[in-house]
Parts: sequence; C-alpha cells; structure tokens
Amino acid sequence: MIPPQMDAEFVCAMEQVLDVYEKPLDVDHPVVCVDEASRQLIEEIVVPIPMEPGQPERFDYEYKRNGTVNLFMAFQPLLGFREVVVTDRRTSLDFPAFLKYLVDEIYWHATKITVVLDNLNTHKFSVLYQSYSAEEAHRIMSKLEFVHTPKHGSWLNMAELEFAAIQGQCLDRRIATKEELTREVDAWRDERNDREVQANWQFTTEDARIKLRKLYPDNQPR
Repeated sequence: MIPPQMDAEFVCAMEQVLDVYEKPLDVDHPVVCVDEASRQLIEEIVVPIPMEPGQPERFDYEYKRNGTVNLFMAFQPLLGFREVVVTDRRTSLDFPAFLKYLVDEIYWHATKITVVLDNLNTHKFSVLYQSYSAEEAHRIMSKLEFVHTPKHGSWLNMAELEFAAIQGQCLDRRIATKEELTREVDAWRDERNDREVQANWQFTTEDARIKLRKLYPDNQPR
C-alpha cells in the first residue's frame, strides 16, 4: 500500500532503499533482502482423489489444523541466491538467531552485510542484546547494516517477490507437518539457486520521483 498523499518520511526511506538497489554486486559487502511469513500446517482427513484424464486432483473440504510455523527468507537479488529457514515460532528470539546464522554461516566471508527489511517491531538491533551477551550481540551487529523500507512500503523489499514465488510454486497446497514443509522448501530453494534466479528490479529513484511525485513535498525549486 502506498500513502495517498504527500509523505516526506515515506519518500526518504524509499529513496534509501532504491539507492541500495543501485549498488553493483560486491561479494565482500552483499545486499540481502530479509522477510518472514507465517504458514499454517494443514493435514488432510480424507485421502485426496488422484488426478484423472479431464479431472484435477480433488480434495475434501474437511481438514485438521496442525498449528503454524514461520519462514525466514534471505534473498541476494544480484547473485540470484536465497536461503529459507523454517522455524517453530516468530518471536524476538528467532530473528536474532537468523541474523547470527546469516553472519556466521551464509555470509561469514563478508566484511559488511546490508540488510533490507520492513518495520516489524522485532526488526531492530536491540533484539540481539535480548538473546546474546553484549559482546556477542555487538559482534553480530558490527557486521550488519539495516535499511528499513518505509511504513506501507514493504513492497520495496525484494524478499516479497521470493515469497510470492514460493507460495505459487511450492506452498499452494495443504502441508501437514513442519518436516514435510522443510523438505519442500529446501527442494524449492536448491532448484532456484541452481538456476541463479535473480530479480528483475527496474524501479529507480528517478522513476519514483516521476511516478510517485504526489508523495514528494511541494518545495522543489522552480
């Protein structure tokens, strides 16, 4: 959702994100888009009727809810690389663990990691200090640089494109357990990484100043 009228705070944050997307590929300082989403686990009660000529696979309307899990997505758009981690919860303790995983295992070689993320209340450095000692929290934080999308501007996070892809290609059916979901997600991730699927992002700061000009304060020189 885009604000309906002039919003200097929105355009300021938007241009910061768009400037980050203009940076060339740098393996020592990667740009990584991070997002998270909940997924409900649903178990079939009646065995589905298999696909037949002229008939799609058919499912009964009855099902059993098996709770929810959380998916963390990290997407490096210029490299065509993504990581997806399935967790039991979506709390202020899970996010710092995912950041530590990015710093220590995925991007251990990087001198700095620019992370594009939305304004969820757990998406801040202070959660590191809730989970780790001050020394450890500071070590992880020193490797990270946060760039937040504006409020009502989560569409500027390219990780959302990957969530749309995984929803349509992998999660568009009932999945009963976390283990099954993890297997499906891992297979989807590996196949997409093997093809190095990148994001075709073409929206620039110059485009924003034209197409979203009503959001900019009317104080430009004439």
